[in-house]
Amino acid sequence: MFTGIVTDVGKIVSVTPGGNTGDRRFVVQTTHDLKPVPIGASIAHSGCCLTVIEKGPDWFAVEASGETLDKTHLGDWKEGTRLNLELSLKLGDELGGHLVYGHVDGMGKIASMTPEGGSVRFVFEAPPELARFIASKGSVAVDGISLTVNEVEGNRFGVNIISHTQAVTTLGEAKVGQRVNLEVDMLARYVARLLEHEKS
Repeated sequence: MFTGIVTDVGKIVSVTPGGNTGDRRFVVQTTHDLKPVPIGASIAHSGCCLTVIEKGPDWFAVEASGETLDKTHLGDWKEGTRLNLELSLKLGDELGGHLVYGHVDGMGKIASMTPEGGSVRFVFEAPPELARFIASKGSVAVDGISLTVNEVEGNRFGVNIISHTQAVTTLGEAKVGQRVNLEVDMLARYVARLLEHEKS
């Protein structure tokens, strides 16, 4: 489990076929201290929880299945790709964002980026099946970053990204049209299901 507070921007240093057909092995460079991170630990990679299978002083390796590559933008990753990293929560850690599971619900895209003072107003477009779970003033994880939704219009939602967030995440390098991993707030999903159950 995670909070959507990015703790490092890592970089893909190699991509090779994984152990099974269709899988892919990524080696990720990081500034995290990896000594206390055990083999088998979970790390969020731009919103996608992957398991550490090997590590060195400043790198670790993970594998992604063919299913994960299809359902997220991990299939686009190549050498040099930068990604948001977050180590899994430990009991007693501060919950600075919102509870994020590292299970990507689907992919959206950046529809527009407009400077507003010291921040940038991002408008994201979500798939229709996810858009109904995104509410104004609610939470959403975009590429593993916990964000508060400003407004919703149809299947688009707006978020203001302050300069600090741009500096410490991959959103500082984002471009219009770019695909993003989305994880909707689990509470919103449960509330929607309860309401659907009451109507039936």
